[in-house]
Amino acid sequence: MPTPAATPEIAFWRLPLAGLLEKLGATANGLSRAEATARLAKFGPNVTSGERKRAVILQFLAKFLNPLVIILLVASAISGATGDRVSFIIISAIVLISVTLDFVQEHRAGQAAERLRDSVAVRARAQRDGQTVDIPLAEIVPGDVVLLAAGDLIPGDGRVLEAKDLFINEALLTGEPYPVEKAPAELPDQAEVLRAGNAVLMGTSVISGSAKVLVCRTGQGTSLGEIADTLAAKAPANSFQQGTQKFGLLIMRMTILLVLFVLLANAFFHRPWLESFLFAVALAVGLTPELLPMVVSVTLARGALRMSAKKVIVKRLDSIQNLGSMDVLCTDKTGTLTEARIHLERHVDAGGKESQRVLELAYFNSFFETGLKSPLDDAVLEHQEIDAKAWHKVDEVPFDFERRRVSVLLENATGRLLVVKGAPEDVLRLSESYEAEGGPRALDTATRAGITAVFEGLSKEGFRVLGIASRSVGMDHPHAVVGDESALVFAGFAAFLDPPKESAKQALAELAAGGVTVKIVTGDNELVTQHICAELGMPVAGVLTGTEIQQLDDHALQAKVEQANLFCRMAPAQKNRVILALKQRGHVVGYLGDGINDAPALHSADIGISVESAVDVAKASATMILLEHDLGVLQAGVLEGRRTFGNIMKYIMMGTSSNFGNMFSMAGAALFLPFLPMLPVQILLNNLLYDVSEIPIPLDNVDEEYLAKPRRWDMTFIRNFMLVIGPVSSLFDFLVFFILLKMFHAGAELFHTGWFIESMASQVLVIFIIRTRRNPFTSRPNAWIVACSLAVVAVAIGLPFTPAGVHLGFVAPPAFFFLVLAGILVAYLLAVEGVKQWFFRHLAPA
Repeated sequence: MPTPAATPEIAFWRLPLAGLLEKLGATANGLSRAEATARLAKFGPNVTSGERKRAVILQFLAKFLNPLVIILLVASAISGATGDRVSFIIISAIVLISVTLDFVQEHRAGQAAERLRDSVAVRARAQRDGQTVDIPLAEIVPGDVVLLAAGDLIPGDGRVLEAKDLFINEALLTGEPYPVEKAPAELPDQAEVLRAGNAVLMGTSVISGSAKVLVCRTGQGTSLGEIADTLAAKAPANSFQQGTQKFGLLIMRMTILLVLFVLLANAFFHRPWLESFLFAVALAVGLTPELLPMVVSVTLARGALRMSAKKVIVKRLDSIQNLGSMDVLCTDKTGTLTEARIHLERHVDAGGKESQRVLELAYFNSFFETGLKSPLDDAVLEHQEIDAKAWHKVDEVPFDFERRRVSVLLENATGRLLVVKGAPEDVLRLSESYEAEGGPRALDTATRAGITAVFEGLSKEGFRVLGIASRSVGMDHPHAVVGDESALVFAGFAAFLDPPKESAKQALAELAAGGVTVKIVTGDNELVTQHICAELGMPVAGVLTGTEIQQLDDHALQAKVEQANLFCRMAPAQKNRVILALKQRGHVVGYLGDGINDAPALHSADIGISVESAVDVAKASATMILLEHDLGVLQAGVLEGRRTFGNIMKYIMMGTSSNFGNMFSMAGAALFLPFLPMLPVQILLNNLLYDVSEIPIPLDNVDEEYLAKPRRWDMTFIRNFMLVIGPVSSLFDFLVFFILLKMFHAGAELFHTGWFIESMASQVLVIFIIRTRRNPFTSRPNAWIVACSLAVVAVAIGLPFTPAGVHLGFVAPPAFFFLVLAGILVAYLLAVEGVKQWFFRHLAPA
């Protein structure tokens, strides 16, 4: 496939526009669909190296790089070279089947997850055949003309053709947090693209304004592509990854100790070195949960598919487990706790009386604003149409989350007027007078107190409030700048109503009952937020405002965030600090947001959650996308996360109990038996059949009580479970050894056969005990678990009676053996159940 490196390497920001269009073979109106398709084939998909996937065959071959697999292949080759063809064929076949099984399951799971991610992929608006169409970012090609608005991600390196108050966040490439203004311009002498005011770069985002851009470079040919390997460096391991790593280290240590013990014992008894080596390697394979990556991948993918049916799309699979572990959810108020159907209900002057002047000024500001429009702007424009023909816009100071206001400079036949709309406390602070009958009057302390009382009264009634002000300027005032937002004439307030969502009350109660603390993080003031909380029955434990957070250092903030559950009047950086402080306190934190100002917090949270209607930069930062802006949908996702983690833990508990017990028994038996307790090939076959029986675990049901609270990795629990349940398995193994040697006077072949059957049956059937904390008869397993487990046990019992069993070194045991085996299995399962119940009563967390 052609790579994006074929993208034209041109200094597109320096060329005259006409020459650039000619060089790209493009027009200012975009490409045809046919031409775009041809260019996509020529230049390749618009992705960076960090996003590229390896070929399927390379993914399959990578499975053979597992050290234990390599050792097994070397051992089989040695067997073949020394004339043991049967061992060579059987070991090679077992390795191939195991690796293929692992790969196929994991690959199918990955494809299912990929299809889900594609369904919520970020798209761009491009002009094709003279029409504006939405296409995936990966299909953007050099020569495309794209339309950008606030919240959009830049889909490629490009030249600005048209712009209105366009401000770009380039922090990804430059590290500078401040927005940079871009505009059409000819810059023949500018050597650096990062300093070019006429260029926008892939991966950056639009803070405010709008633009029309000619895409000049895509994929690996972009500035982002050049440093993609650096940017694609793995993020620090999350709680799920850390848990699997710790579990792997635990197993590795146990494996090394056991294998060294077996090798030393066999050397002491002067047994053949090849046979001893193969036995030790087979033990290592038996101990290693090599199916864990497949079980994790398939379980997570199945969880993602189930979550998609519940309208939650998972972009990164391991976030499912994090969602199940989440104990704190931070969320915005609008659209999550409220209906997001915002209506302008009142427009009042400084004294609280209805005022047409306030409506008029608010309308002018929203009508002429071209930057980041909010639902409040839509509510103003829908409330009442006002004739604005006499006015035209001169300039604008776009909204930003630090100032929390937007200003437009307007002109009519009589003069110029700056109209300001924003956070009431800020607009009032910048005002020196207020509109009254007979003209503006100076704002004294008493009047300010009265206006503040009007604002607080509206807030207590649940209204979201904007302050409206204006200022007359001279005709010689050419531009609007932040410094103009002073000496304002305060006009009054626009008050909006956004009613609480009916479903939010139940969802909040369910989340609280499930051990998830909900904290509201909003730009709104505390009075409005407390009103909504009261209507939803959500107790207010404590309130922190953005101003208060600004005065706290990180250690003080960590102490405060634990108690407070309302964070109001928050800027983006303050939201991010709250998330980081909660994580420092040991919480697994989810953040639900959909705006430009939510992107930093979404990125920092353990689980970043956004909605399908969110801006591009929020969707790109999130790890999950809700198809409905509803806490009830998220609550269903939380339960699915816990169910997924529960099924992964079942496999781990199996691997660290009965499986470990069997391998320990095998190592111990090597000390007193005159022959190996099981041939290396038989151990590998045992391991393969056991793995087959575990494949349906991702489909299994999980007990309701397990879903009742967040679940996290607990290595102490896993280790204790292994040390308590494992010896029970070993105890019954040694009982089987005694019976085979004393009752049946077994030689090597009958011993191998009898213990193979008992080992398989005990390992597989104990899943019905270990899969639940309940009595196993009161917890219903998935039908596939039952069918697969019984089928594997049947294969193990029937194998010695087949020609294949003879080649594997088995013999047909006497009929009485199976009667004894049945009694041993019943006793073993009863013993494990009893020890399990004791363990969960005395050593395990609730």
